[in-house]
Amino acid sequence: MAGFGFDAGKGQAVGKADDIYVVIQVVLTEKFIGTGSGVSSLTNLQKVINEQAAKGYRLHTITTTSSGSKGFMGGDKIQATMVFEKLNR
Repeated sequence: MAGFGFDAGKGQAVGKADDIYVVIQVVLTEKFIGTGSGVSSLTNLQKVINEQAAKGYRLHTITTTSSGSKGFMGGDKIQATMVFEKLNR
């Protein structure tokens, strides 16, 4: 139960195959009991970034925001919104 994990997965903006920018939002949840945010959250974000890099995109911008709590013993949610830019246009 350590760190952050994907909550309900990730969301991606709908677009066309030739779009220059791709926007992906990952919702992470911090578990109330455990060691807090650590390697787990970094691993999840790294996975998404590497998936896009393999498709020819680079990370352009990343922002994070707190999106509330799941209540007692549920931990907090953090949303990471990433904008990827297509290379070799």
